[in-house]
Amino acid sequence: MLTAACLMAGTLAAMRLLGRASRRRFVLAWLPVAAWALVIVYLSAQPSLRFLPDDGEDFIVRKIGHAGVFGVLSLLVWRGLAATTQMGWPWLAAVVITAVYAVSDEIHQGFVVGRYATVTDVLIDTTGAVIAVLVVGFLVRRVRRARS
Repeated sequence: MLTAACLMAGTLAAMRLLGRASRRRFVLAWLPVAAWALVIVYLSAQPSLRFLPDDGEDFIVRKIGHAGVFGVLSLLVWRGLAATTQMGWPWLAAVVITAVYAVSDEIHQGFVVGRYATVTDVLIDTTGAVIAVLVVGFLVRRVRRARS
């Protein structure tokens, strides 16, 4: 929950620096990021997330879920950065921000009864972020080339 509080504090501080039109764009760009981050916090706070009765299959589904959830987060962060900054490589910053969030998520899980923090999950989360950014980046590039 501390992660979500830090995210909200940073958002409010940034909004104070913006004009009215820029605030609207900022909110539209970053509200999905904040909402998805809260979904991740909620899921991390669950003492047990079991999807399938078979241990091996459940393990695979949960790890793919980790990668997918953080892949979505990286795409939302990329979108937010691209819409509100002049950053040259927003996709790279999105992956780094997502990796930092993955670390904070694992620390949070370490305090949840029935859950534990692992470096492996941070690596899986970051891999999901990288894969999502690479796939979407490739698709966007391909569409742009087809149009020109």
